[in-house]
Amino acid sequence: MTEIGGAGPERPPFAGGVDPVMSPIDRLGGTPVAGHVAIFEEVLTGLEAVLASVDDPAPGPDATADVRS
Repeated sequence: MTEIGGAGPERPPFAGGVDPVMSPIDRLGGTPVAGHVAIFEEVLTGLEAVLASVDDPAPGPDATADVRS
């Protein structure tokens, strides 16, 4: 029989800045079911922000260079 409420299996890391956004998922096992919606909303908001920033230029010297030169 499996113990409910344990730490659960370790998940692999995500790429592209998503890992910190997904970290609230790790709290699900210790959170009452009534609190799961808030955690999922937190993750959804973070994922939306990551997706919205996909087309942003990468920071660095090229991002601020004058293209008219």
